[in-house]
Amino acid sequence: MREKPDLLARLRDVPHQPGVYIMRDRLSRVIYVGKARDLKKRLSSYFQPSRHKQHDLKTRALVESIWDFELQQTRNEPEALLLEGRLIKEFRPRYNISFRDDKRFLLVRVHLGDDFPRFSLTRLKKDDGARYYGPFAHSGALRTTINWLNKQFGLRVCRPIRPGEIDYKHCSNDIIKNCSAPCIGRVSIEEYKARVEQACEFLGGKSRDLVTALEEEMQKAAARLDFERAAEMRDMVEDLKKTLKPTRSFERGTNSRIASTIDPMSDVKELQEALGLDRPPLVMECFDIANIGTAHCVASMVRFNNGKPDNSNYRRYRIKAVTGQNDFVSMAEVVRRRYSRILLEGRERLGDDADITEETPLESMRRLEKEVEGEPSAEAERFDPGPKRSVFVRLPDLVIVDGGKGQLGMAVKELQRLGLHDLPVIGLAKEREEIFRPGESDPIVLSHDTGALKLLQRMRDEAHRWANGYHQLLLKRRVAESILDDCPGVSKTRKANLLRAFGSVARLRKSNVEQIAAVPGIGKALAEEVVRFLETYQPDSGD
Repeated sequence: MREKPDLLARLRDVPHQPGVYIMRDRLSRVIYVGKARDLKKRLSSYFQPSRHKQHDLKTRALVESIWDFELQQTRNEPEALLLEGRLIKEFRPRYNISFRDDKRFLLVRVHLGDDFPRFSLTRLKKDDGARYYGPFAHSGALRTTINWLNKQFGLRVCRPIRPGEIDYKHCSNDIIKNCSAPCIGRVSIEEYKARVEQACEFLGGKSRDLVTALEEEMQKAAARLDFERAAEMRDMVEDLKKTLKPTRSFERGTNSRIASTIDPMSDVKELQEALGLDRPPLVMECFDIANIGTAHCVASMVRFNNGKPDNSNYRRYRIKAVTGQNDFVSMAEVVRRRYSRILLEGRERLGDDADITEETPLESMRRLEKEVEGEPSAEAERFDPGPKRSVFVRLPDLVIVDGGKGQLGMAVKELQRLGLHDLPVIGLAKEREEIFRPGESDPIVLSHDTGALKLLQRMRDEAHRWANGYHQLLLKRRVAESILDDCPGVSKTRKANLLRAFGSVARLRKSNVEQIAAVPGIGKALAEEVVRFLETYQPDSGD
């Protein structure tokens, strides 16, 4: 086992700057992500021997597990907070609690195409033609800023897209001078939109004159001994400065991947010896099941070729046979779908020969591999003007399932049903990195320094990353449907009825008033409102 690096020596090079630190264990797994206003002070608090006894049990366990750490400097603390949240959602470290769900930082949304635009807060950026600002790290300061902007520029806060006389009768903002009342013509639409543009410039950080004016008013209040007013103005200025402080937006999934092995083929050969395989596992496929809340269960399959990721052959699956969470049944489904399809395509290539041969499915596929070795690759066939033929996908030399005996047992059953009794398959358990093999009760435990285990860990981590990417895709699809959440009069039940009837927002856009009014719970008046709403909120690049 390699020696633990001298972390105290590394602290000498840590700067007194804001940023994010990433803690890794001896297996190079991310176990904790944190932010700091001063990286050197924060990290020193972990590793100073005099402070070890002051830590709680969780922090002691964390410090004892730290083998290495990485730093990423930021321009300020709010920027570090945004980056910390993104990294925690991506790596899901075991010692982190905050940010592990899908709750995101607040954005400010305004649709300038409305007759009377208004600011609203949201956590999801939709493709609806609106203008978005943020994300903002300080939600309290942001809410204070938006309330102040609405009062300062006389912007409306009511929900209807086109407020009229009836809405005005139930509104008191005009009476207390908090709204310019464009709905009844107190100001023209052009003048109102000019106010919104000025507020947008301020929110975008292009105009700081108002902050300067508030600071001057604060000084004047203090000079005339109106300390209560001065304190109020001081708090307002602080909130505005927090909101307007420049920060970069950090998107999930943009972090660089774990570096590849120095000698991938050496790791492949070492894995062959450790597992006692007849042939080197040049092609390996790893499966992972991911339960996204209670709504979606997805699976990912990553393929490694010669010890390196083969991205073009990655696959992801939406589990169909399971409602809720059942990793065992889910693993059986995805293994069955993956290899039944490969066998079916191989049978089509073999033609009549598939019916008369006495070979097992695995033997037939191995023979087919040798016959198609000289055929062009998938990349070459994209540019080949000749007759097209489906690209041959060979069976892997080793199948890896993320999990213990339960997941492995379900995978083995499905492979046996497909006639792939001799296809090597193993299970990799998360907790102790144990390798389980069919028919053997005792697992294989490899040293954490071996290239074979590191190769398996890279495949499993890549399968996790690929599953999380699928989660993001499903989330974006749900966002398109959530446009109806902003439509006045459309409740959750009515939204479900509309999507059940038309299938998607894209089809709903193509429907007329009569077709929409025929949906249960949707009358003609609401159908007209839905049509007007969808005409107003046209997406930039489709649903």
